[in-house]
Amino acid sequence: MNFIELSDAQEQQVVEHLRASRVRIDEELSKTIVGQKDVVQQLLISLLSGGHCLITGAPGLAKTLLVRSVAQIFDLHFQRIQFTPDLMPSDITGTEILEQTDDGRRAMQFIRGPVFANVILADEINRTPPKTQAALLEAMQEHQVTVAGKRYVLDEPFFVLATQNPIEMEGTYPLPEAQLDRFMFNVLIDYLPHEEELDVVLQTTSKRSAKIEKLFSGEDVLQFQEVVRRVPIARETADYAVRLVEATRPGKPQATKFVNDWVNWGAGLRAAQTLVLGAKARALLEGRSHATTGDIRALAAPALRHRVLLNYKAEAEGISVENCVAALLDSIPER
Repeated sequence: MNFIELSDAQEQQVVEHLRASRVRIDEELSKTIVGQKDVVQQLLISLLSGGHCLITGAPGLAKTLLVRSVAQIFDLHFQRIQFTPDLMPSDITGTEILEQTDDGRRAMQFIRGPVFANVILADEINRTPPKTQAALLEAMQEHQVTVAGKRYVLDEPFFVLATQNPIEMEGTYPLPEAQLDRFMFNVLIDYLPHEEELDVVLQTTSKRSAKIEKLFSGEDVLQFQEVVRRVPIARETADYAVRLVEATRPGKPQATKFVNDWVNWGAGLRAAQTLVLGAKARALLEGRSHATTGDIRALAAPALRHRVLLNYKAEAEGISVENCVAALLDSIPER
């Protein structure tokens, strides 16, 4: 992964650039997206943190449109992969073919797959079997793919946004835990309130949406990601994030009674890293100079909902991951 070295003066310029453009980001997205303010913020936090994002929601809730709009604002090379039951790993990463060279010889030529882009929309990722889902693992974690024993480095920035339909829908394959943990957030998109849904219907049936303007470049994104890591966070605030994550693990001393009763498997180290890094990005987006426990609490649900696995007792009692996270926030003191 590439890192950019910034001087203090350059860092300040980058921060001011992002803060000055924050309102414009919302204005541009509002040309195509109605409402969903929390969803938009979580996507931006994930992008600025250099993480990947999983978007869960029923069909027809503008998941694909939202991802494409974000890519247009940041002027990033966008590729959409429609996951289907017959999709093969080589359809994602690329494959080698035998070609004849100019001098008449034959040689293997690598043909790049759609994963070679800045923003990858893995649409309906849980419609394809686990073997193909796993093809994204190396790309998401190492920002590279290996084909026929040869390593190919992906362009930076590299951002995977995967949409999935609710597991209860027919024809879906639950993502394996190892891949779920690679996603920084699991963003939940629900149906809009009545008035906002009415606005969408009127907007999409009257005229074509206005063109989204490009506000940033790929170089800007890399600079933002570097600045996010420099945002200060108090040790006590980071400690709160770690204690929150530790409390999700059943059988451990930090676990509460309801965690031992409801949870089969808790969150790992990546969850605490996600909370701290996400808190820094959220503080930067809101124009603050440091991260707080309020940022940690605001991001607890998207950071934990795909990392906490409930047991059958919780399902029998009608307990959801959202209920469990809310109970954790009530029971774990901030200091």
